Amino acid sequence: MFNLVLYYYPTCPYCRKVTRLIDKHNLEEIELKNINQDEQAESELIEIGGKRQVPCLFIDGDPLYESDDIINWLKTHVIDS
Repeated sequence: MFNLVLYYYPTCPYCRKVTRLIDKHNLEEIELKNINQDEQAESELIEIGGKRQVPCLFIDGDPLYESDDIINWLKTHVIDS
């Protein structure tokens, strides 16, 4: 099993694309961190990932950016596995 943390903010259309997939498939194992409401999450995202870009899915501590890449990864490793 993977340690999954999604950094996002709700008004971002690319983030909504990813969170809709998470909701649709009830992926409760993914921790959600709203960087607009959680300053520590924003700092973590920048410190570890090197930039304030969302959505960003951390997979066992490694960042994955771009909504389509995140969705494809989730479909391959979590949903269809």
